[in-house]
Amino acid sequence: MHTVGESVEHPIELCASELATNALLHGVPPGREFAVRLDLTDDLVRLEVRDSGDGRPEVQHADESSCSGRGLFLVGELAADFGIDQHVVGKTVWASFKRPATP
Repeated sequence: MHTVGESVEHPIELCASELATNALLHGVPPGREFAVRLDLTDDLVRLEVRDSGDGRPEVQHADESSCSGRGLFLVGELAADFGIDQHVVGKTVWASFKRPATP
């Protein structure tokens, strides 16, 4: 049985929430859905959120008084790597997290 490791569970949960919220608010045209996927290897956990919307998300640099605009910034800070794969229809925003070494 694979376990993720407690040191990466909370960042993955936060990033999943941020990316899913972004997909819902900005990436899903009316009547369409989005999908969340986790892939687990010995070294990494890869989180993917795919939607069918146009546009390419960009990291915002929100000021202290802003109520939004920090989602991708947080993902970039918490994940080992992240990116965006464009598709014919929509895109996948992904983040990978290093798993702790097993003793």
